[in-house]
Amino acid sequence: MRLILFGAPGVGKGTQAKILSAKLNIPHVSTGDILRLATREKTPIGLKVQEIMNRGELVPDEIITGIIQEKLSTDECKNGFILDGFPRTVPQAASLEKMLLDLGIKDINLIYISAVEDELVKRLTNRRACKVCNNIFNYSLIKDSHFCPVCNAEDSFYQRKDDREDIIRNRFEVYEKSTKPVLDYYKALLDIIYVNALNAVNEVTESIITQIEARIGEKLLISA
Repeated sequence: MRLILFGAPGVGKGTQAKILSAKLNIPHVSTGDILRLATREKTPIGLKVQEIMNRGELVPDEIITGIIQEKLSTDECKNGFILDGFPRTVPQAASLEKMLLDLGIKDINLIYISAVEDELVKRLTNRRACKVCNNIFNYSLIKDSHFCPVCNAEDSFYQRKDDREDIIRNRFEVYEKSTKPVLDYYKALLDIIYVNALNAVNEVTESIITQIEARIGEKLLISA
């Protein structure tokens, strides 16, 4: 099973990717996670993209494409994968098509998760991350707690720079200009799966799985 999760910042691509990765037993390939790890470890790529990410701008195509090509060529991804955060531009989409062709992959599904921008801005500015385990939480759920519910770190919550409203608004401008056209690119290639991001998390997951099963004509093997 090969999936591309597509949508504006804050629609829940990362959340759904993690859930689907566990249920379908295929790797979650997140460009955001890869780049944030690189910045924390201060690798050459990390140092190069830190300032770009802090401004809410897109990392250059050649950097992202190289990372994805390297990842998809590994044994880990040979039986499937979930792409989260790629492609974000039409040139990236064209590069991905060439990669998949070179790898002999034809069965790819694009899932478009959508919602109203103002609701997404509200959701993103309400996020807090744990500086120890890097999990992300809704501020309203952890505001009275001093301990991370995942790793139990004390006073570890913070707001990422790219979750500030000014940065988020800029990210939406970039999305509308550079990323949204990717949807039109794929409309000519794939039968896109549409889901509503504002539904409950489990409902979004169920909708994705149900639509995939309807498309392939069989039940997916779901892990508990």
